[in-house]
Amino acid sequence: MPYIKTDKRIQLQPIVNKFTEPLEGPGDLSYLITKLAHTYLHQHMESYQTYNDIIGVLESAKLEIYRRKVAFYEDRKIFENGDVDR
Repeated sequence: MPYIKTDKRIQLQPIVNKFTEPLEGPGDLSYLITKLAHTYLHQHMESYQTYNDIIGVLESAKLEIYRRKVAFYEDRKIFENGDVDR
């Protein structure tokens, strides 16, 4: 996950709040992520490195969400409902 300094988080939080307030479904989320990636692309010029940066960030964010959220959710559900393996 992007462990950025506290002052940068504070600076970015109003932007995050503005983006996330009206999210009504996965289409909204996908649109915002895509627009952010396109904006990054235009700010950093089209190149293999820029595309690699974008894809790397998306993949890392996916893995971090799984590691920090989904795995705990799955473990809780196994405890509540029993393991499918048994």
